Parts: sequence; C-alpha cells; structure tokens
Amino acid sequence: MTERPGPERLFGDLLNDCVHCGFCLPTCPTDVLWGQEMDSPRGRIHLMSQMHEEDVLTETAVDHFDNCLGCLACVSSCPSGVAYDALLEHTRHRVETEHERPRGERVLRAAVFSLFPYRARLRALRGPLRAYRSGGVSSLVRRSGLLDRLSPTLATMERIAPPLSSPPPPLPELVPAVGARRARVGMLVGCVQGAFFPEVNTATARVLAMEGCDVVIPRAQGCCGALSGHAGRLREAVEFAKRFVEVFEAGQVERIVVNSAGCGSSMKHFDRTMAEAGESDAWVERAQKVSAKVVDLTEFLVELGPRAERHPLPLRVAYHDACHLSHGQGVTSQPRELLTQIPGLEVSDLPNKEICCGSAGVYNLFKPEAAAELGDRKGQDVAATGVGVLVSGNPGCSLQIASAMERAGTPVTVTHTARLLDASLRGLSVEQALGKV
Repeated sequence: MTERPGPERLFGDLLNDCVHCGFCLPTCPTDVLWGQEMDSPRGRIHLMSQMHEEDVLTETAVDHFDNCLGCLACVSSCPSGVAYDALLEHTRHRVETEHERPRGERVLRAAVFSLFPYRARLRALRGPLRAYRSGGVSSLVRRSGLLDRLSPTLATMERIAPPLSSPPPPLPELVPAVGARRARVGMLVGCVQGAFFPEVNTATARVLAMEGCDVVIPRAQGCCGALSGHAGRLREAVEFAKRFVEVFEAGQVERIVVNSAGCGSSMKHFDRTMAEAGESDAWVERAQKVSAKVVDLTEFLVELGPRAERHPLPLRVAYHDACHLSHGQGVTSQPRELLTQIPGLEVSDLPNKEICCGSAGVYNLFKPEAAAELGDRKGQDVAATGVGVLVSGNPGCSLQIASAMERAGTPVTVTHTARLLDASLRGLSVEQALGKV
C-alpha cells in the first residue's frame, strides 16, 4: 500500500502537523452532533496515526471514518494548516481496499456508484420521477412512513428527489461570446447538475457568453470522479479523471468553469488523486495542468470583471456556503460580490454558516439519520433569516436543504447564483428568475 496522499508529502509527515489544539471542534458537524472525541477531526487523526503506525484497520476506526462528512470545515479553522482532506482521502482509500463491509453496505454502495456518476442513467430517471411526483403517489408514500421503516436510504432518496419541469434544449458544444471575445473557457456539465438541474448549466453558459466568453461544452465529457474520490474509490476516481483530462486537453481552453462546488473541489487536485493512485509522473503532470485551469463560476466572473449590464431584481435572498466551495476552495466573498452587483437584490448570511447541511456528496444516503439532523439544523438557520429564497452553489446542498425545509413545513425556493445572474443580465422578472412562470 502506497503511503503517499499526494505529490508533495508523505502521509505520516502530514499526520504530525496536527497539534490537537481543538480549534476544529466547533466547526465539525459530527462533533457538534455527538460531542465524541473520536468523531472529531483530531480524534480521527489519532485513529489514522494508530492505523499508520500499527498497520491495523479496526472496525471501530472504520465507523468513525465513515461518520466524517468530509466537509473540510476543520481545514478552514485549523491554525496549523493540517491537510485533513489529503489525510481523509488516503484513509478512505485504505478502508475501501482493506476492509470488507457487510453485504448490505456493499450492495448499497455498488448501487449508488453505478448510478450517480453517470448522467445518462440519472436522466433516464426523470420521466419516472415526474410521473411519481405528479400522480400523488409520493404524498401517499410519505404519509405511510413505509420507506422509513424499510430503508432510511430509500426514504432519503425519495425525499430529496427534485421536482422536475421540462428540461431546456441541450446545450451546443460551443456557445459563442456576445460581442468582443474576452476568453475561451470550457464548462463542466456535471452528473447530478446536468441531469436534474440542466437550467443551471444553461444559465451558466448564457452568463459566460454575455460576459464575453466562448464557452466550450464537450459532449464527450463524463463524471469528474468527485463522488468516487470522496468515498475512497480511488481507482474509479482516477479513470474518470483521466478521461476528463483527455477531453479538456483537446478542448484547448484557457479555464475550465465549474458551477458545482463538490466537483470543483476535487478537480482542483486531480494531480493529488493521480499521485495517490501511483500513476506515472506524466499523468500527474497532465492532471496538474488541467487542475490549474479549474475555477468556480463565481471565482472566474469576479476575476474577469463585469461587462454586461445588470438589471434590477428586487428580491431578498439568503446565501448558503457549500462546504466544498467555502472550505474546499476558499471561495466565499466572490458569490456575495456577484449577488450584490445585482440592483435591488438583498443578500443575508445564514447563522452557523460554517456547519455542513448534511448532504456531503452521498453521505445523506449512507448516513441518513445524521444527515437528516444536520439538514434540519440548516433548515432552522435558513428559516431564521426570514427569507423565502436560498442561493446555493452546489446541487447536493440544494436538494438536502429544500427537503429539510419541506419536511419542517417551511418550504423555500432554492436557486443557483448563475440563475439570478442570468435573470439580471436578461432583465427578467422575479417570477421568471425563480422559474415560477
């Protein structure tokens, strides 16, 4: 087993950076929920040290590693600069390689990872989901509580499934710049984003074009590997990443714009993923060059600077910091800056904004009880702002929080930064901006 979590430093060396000061504790969602040392970042690092020194992976340690959401709030709060993200990815790879899970868990994980990284398979669910929602069956199922008794995971999937309207026309492979071209950028379509939130991608491409970008959207692009890498399925993540690197190398773009926080966070360290898997130096170098081009939509637009006119959008919204955008990429001010550029738009922050909503990739499917409690807490924070619209930069967060608030009887409209920008640039009404007409 390789002990390299990345191209720079050894796993054992990274472990020594933690001085067990405890600054991470108030921001760790599982420590907030349970107050157990072994379910805090420093507790898990202690278990990682035991695993590394004694070369033993116990069932108890696996449970605590599985409980971690990988939200990376501890990375933001750590004064010692501990690379907990690299430590966790390496550890989860060891778990998936060396630990035999119970049969039920293996079946569940196999089902999840044969569906969610594949956009075409997710799209195939749109028709059945629309029929299920429109036929009233969903209300009956929820009232009965049958799924909760049979399988909390299936119940979670049923609750977070989004309402689906008719999708917009497919995007072409090139959306040309409006006016003088300022940049040539690639755009990630994404799996969940592409299948269930195609209107976000359409808005993203339109905003980029209106700001003077040629937008290259390769049809051959597949999953970036973020979900697989997050869960320790390293070989699977590497194969997705290699295909992605090849596709976007061929696109000859200056930047690769991402509108999904979880994807962007993983894509920015493709090179670390390759190195962890023991890939050749050539692949690590190719991955690094592609990763260096990856940028969140809001990050890129602030860097580019506004050119298109913003029209008024009189609306009060709350902004949710997706963990893999704020903690994973350090992108916090840019979304707020873009939103406040829209005349008439008022933006509020959430209380406890550093705490994860419980989505965390597919954590809410593997740990539905803990995820639901975190979702309920986040829903209470949204309700405390008194607004009816929440802005999020990640599809998983959007589904998780909308589900929690619906469950609490305080439904909220969840939208993406790109959609509000698109509406402002096109001079749409509030109703049009929120998809209510």
